[in-house]
Amino acid sequence: MHMADALVSPAVAGTLYACSAAAAGYSIYKVKQEDDPKKIPVMGVMGAFVFAAQMINFTIPGTGSSGHLCGGMLLSALLGPHAGFLTMIGVLLIQCLFFADGGLLALGCNIWNMAFYGCFVGALLLWRPIVRNGADKKKITIASILGCVLTLQLGAFSVSLETLASGITELPFRAFAATMQPIHLAIGLVEGLITAAVLCFVHEARPELLWGGAGAGEKEGKFSFTKTLVILGIAAVLIGGVVSQFASGLPDGLEWSMGRVAGTEELEAAGGIYETAADIQEKTAILPDYAIKDSDSAAGTTVSGLAGALIVVAVCIGGSYLFRFFRRSSKGEKAL
Repeated sequence: MHMADALVSPAVAGTLYACSAAAAGYSIYKVKQEDDPKKIPVMGVMGAFVFAAQMINFTIPGTGSSGHLCGGMLLSALLGPHAGFLTMIGVLLIQCLFFADGGLLALGCNIWNMAFYGCFVGALLLWRPIVRNGADKKKITIASILGCVLTLQLGAFSVSLETLASGITELPFRAFAATMQPIHLAIGLVEGLITAAVLCFVHEARPELLWGGAGAGEKEGKFSFTKTLVILGIAAVLIGGVVSQFASGLPDGLEWSMGRVAGTEELEAAGGIYETAADIQEKTAILPDYAIKDSDSAAGTTVSGLAGALIVVAVCIGGSYLFRFFRRSSKGEKAL
């Protein structure tokens, strides 16, 4: 659902940048209040996991379209909405700058559409109430599916609204929205199942890692805190470095909807601000479109998956220390 710059006007882009920045500022304030340094490695590992998982486009049968994980619900179910939102910003920022995935001008829109709804709406309205009194596989599955479906529907509708408000394309709002919603309903169902599978593993491995009181009073998990993160980290490496080679080549839900409505999956926008944004991305994108520049080698996908995951780890962990998200030292705390 990564929007390209050609879909949004500078005014709409600026507004969504401001909204996303406000949510980020509030999230920084809240994580500093929480002051839980044990979240730092989880942010790094799960940020890398979501980055890698987003590279795996899965086919939606009978549609000619594909979808991929957004990850907001997954991150917020483990980190809470505020740390989860900041981690999602790290993922989307790396995708935009280093891989030219999503427009730089549209980054604020993508943060809002893909991160805000999952981390705040899905987590606060569905995940926490469902697991508040204790989690089990049934509750986790219900919360994951409902949360992913709801937040993808909100995100898809926001794309349509932002495009309408921008008024720079010929995409008719009603037809565009009517195409976007059902395809993202299917994508949301698949994401919900994937999210549930990961969270059920965490519940068995280390239940107190689940946010919202879900792990309170549970028996001790099967693995230590460190081993659980190592397993998830290895999964991220395998997904980004190996499984990514088998991702669907079909257009994602947004591109597919544009093709159905406008007859093209790519739009162009003219103007100085669009050219400037494109020039910046061209300079920063070391692996544009998750490929090696001027090469058709399949190794580019593997390199992109591994490099991107490592960069996300560095950004999430380094940013936590740089901006002092968690001030209390974790030294001396009993290892889990």
